[in-house]
Amino acid sequence: MRIAAAQTPSLPNNVAANVQTHLRFTEAAASMGVQVLVFPELSLMGYELDDINHTALDPDAPVLQPLCVAAMRYGMALIVGAPVVAAERGHKPGIGAFVLEPDGSHAVYCKRYLHPGEDVYARAGCEDAHLRTWAGESMALAICADIAEPAHADAAARRGASLYLAGVLISEAGYARDAALAQDHAVRHGMGVLLANHGAPSGGYASAGRSAFWAPGGVLTGQTPGTGAWLLIAERDSAQWTARAEAVSL
Repeated sequence: MRIAAAQTPSLPNNVAANVQTHLRFTEAAASMGVQVLVFPELSLMGYELDDINHTALDPDAPVLQPLCVAAMRYGMALIVGAPVVAAERGHKPGIGAFVLEPDGSHAVYCKRYLHPGEDVYARAGCEDAHLRTWAGESMALAICADIAEPAHADAAARRGASLYLAGVLISEAGYARDAALAQDHAVRHGMGVLLANHGAPSGGYASAGRSAFWAPGGVLTGQTPGTGAWLLIAERDSAQWTARAEAVSL
């Protein structure tokens, strides 16, 4: 079992360029045997809330096609961040995680808990827990502020999640708090917790980087050394988890 956080830099609202960056990370992860690759919150556009009405996507958007093809080619599940078109006209988009499956299917999870002020631009999702099964493991998806609400991880654990995968944008000022919350989920629920943070500033926030993995029980097994383009690969061999950071050349 190998999962990874893709600590990507995102150019503001340059979806085409960001797709190419995602493909480079996917190729690098495939060369290392990764089965599930998690990108940061709103990774395809950056954390540009003012523009999400114009950049929102539906799951069949042509711009996602190269990533869908890559997921099938490499047999890897990709979780990419993007705003999601509202199902009803006039409604706000969601802050989403697009799940691109190796069999060509897809799913969407929308951020359940919003940061203060995000509700001006986006609607909260309605799923208390969104679980996927890969390589025999039940994995729950989370987006940034979800990790700050204990009810979110609680719901994932009740439904049997063994791993909790979060795409985030965490600044230096908020990192200690959010890392402690992520670790607490690993301690309380005995599930592994993976954070995929941005590798560069986004939406006016200076990301802390330091994508990380806490093994079930709460031991920090790996973390990227700061900002920049990195893969954090978490691997379970028998019953033991290890993690390592690998630089990605863009």
